[in-house]
Amino acid sequence: MFGRRLLYFGAFFLALPAYAQGPQRPAQKPATRNPHGALNVPCENCHTSLSWKPIRSIPEFDHDKTSYPLRGMHEKVLCTQCHVKLVFTNVGQKCSDCHADIHRGQFGANCESCHTIKGWKVSVAAIRDHQNRFPLIGAHAAVDCESCHKGAATGQFQGLSTQCYSCHATEYKGTVNPNHVATGFPTRCEQCHNTNSWSNAKFDHSSTGFPLTNAHADPPRVCQDCHTNNNFNLTTTACVSCHLKNFQAASNPNHVAGGFSQTCQQCHTTIAWQPATFDHTTVGFPLTNAHADPPRVCADCHINNNYNITTTACASCHLKDYNTALTPVNHVQLAFPTACESCHDTVQWTNGKFDHAATGFPLTNSHMVPPRVCADCHINNNYNLTSTACSTCHLKDYNTATTPINHIQVGFPTTCQLCHDTTLWTNGKFDHNTTTFPLTGFHTTVACASCHVNNNYTTLPTDCYGCHKANYDATTNPNHTSVGFPTTCATCHTTASWLGATFNHTWFRIPHHNAQCSDCHSNSANYQVFVCTVCHTKAQTDPKHSGVKNYVWNSTNCYQCHKQ
Repeated sequence: MFGRRLLYFGAFFLALPAYAQGPQRPAQKPATRNPHGALNVPCENCHTSLSWKPIRSIPEFDHDKTSYPLRGMHEKVLCTQCHVKLVFTNVGQKCSDCHADIHRGQFGANCESCHTIKGWKVSVAAIRDHQNRFPLIGAHAAVDCESCHKGAATGQFQGLSTQCYSCHATEYKGTVNPNHVATGFPTRCEQCHNTNSWSNAKFDHSSTGFPLTNAHADPPRVCQDCHTNNNFNLTTTACVSCHLKNFQAASNPNHVAGGFSQTCQQCHTTIAWQPATFDHTTVGFPLTNAHADPPRVCADCHINNNYNITTTACASCHLKDYNTALTPVNHVQLAFPTACESCHDTVQWTNGKFDHAATGFPLTNSHMVPPRVCADCHINNNYNLTSTACSTCHLKDYNTATTPINHIQVGFPTTCQLCHDTTLWTNGKFDHNTTTFPLTGFHTTVACASCHVNNNYTTLPTDCYGCHKANYDATTNPNHTSVGFPTTCATCHTTASWLGATFNHTWFRIPHHNAQCSDCHSNSANYQVFVCTVCHTKAQTDPKHSGVKNYVWNSTNCYQCHKQ
């Protein structure tokens, strides 16, 4: 009891000095420095009351309110994996600030061009699909990156060759069908292979200048069919380089014996080696009609395998036909030329037709119909005629001709075509226009004998007076003879009619007041005499010439002034 009291008194005395000093302020708590820097978050949001570390398993901190919200894989990492320092703001926001570049800078510093916060595995479509200078297509799209980029992420990604051989050298060297190395195949694999399948190679043979067509391609060919012994270094595309054995064995016709050219494509095609067809036009002798049908074979013309024929003359094959030809004439006896094509064609040998126009003497009208045969003109098989004159055949007709006149008596020329034509021999018509005296007007209606008196067809004059002297002498109005008219009848007369003559009054224009010739020419025996005073009386004329110097009323003076 005593001890407890003593304790009370001790406490009292100890508190007495403080009470004596008056009321005291409570002592201030010293300020605490935040090791995380300017982070205005209660400590207990992250720490526990037991210890500063470890922090709470689920801190009460909203990272979305910072300048770097957490997304994807970042949401699953511990704070200390990124915030290695206590001051949380001292953390970079670039991928490279936290993640080492295992690509050694081959793709630059922009990691997000390939990667995303969802994971390191490439997920950007453009990168995953290799949309660059070497797009991944076909089987390339199914392989992993490290299949080509050896060493995985640390492998080579820049400057890698895009040549197939750079990755497929092993396949190239290991190929035996055909052996690429032994045959010296180029390493441009894409010529035969594609990205879908390495083993299903196809070569575009047309790129070599020798496209494979027809039988060269079907039935499905393999390279060894032509490239025997793995020989892919062929330097020629000539058919015979592969088909020499076929050429040498050909017997229908025998190619070797016939000296055939080894340009096989002249007759053969790639569709089939047989049957062969030769374009005969290339030798300058096209096969037409009977030369081609019925289906000919070479041996029909090329007897004894003779293919070295140097002439295309018909007689070179048809000499026997020529020698035995008797119709229309015996060719040999008459020494017919062997230019068979002059009469024969390739349609049919036996129906020879000669183009007579080729001789300079075309057959027209009666020379052709009724259907003529050669012997009608070529009497006694005479085909060596050297003249086309009508009289060479028609001399008998000339000699017996009496109408319109006797040809021989009057000495008609034997140029029969002057009057006759090939239409009908008996209706001869002479074209007088071919002479120096064409027939016009009334002359065209008279018979030949009217002019050609006494069958004179050779010395007949062409002046009018030569035939019309009787008419000239008998004319009285005016009297041509007594007046001394010239005998150039054409001055007044025409061939239309002898009567109704008109004279060109050169120095005194007529008609003159409807006057007749006799009105002025009072002396019919002399037309040089004329009178004016019969009509133009003195009583009429003198008053009109009053004051005219040297005026005298007589016909001669009248004409001197009045010539028109």
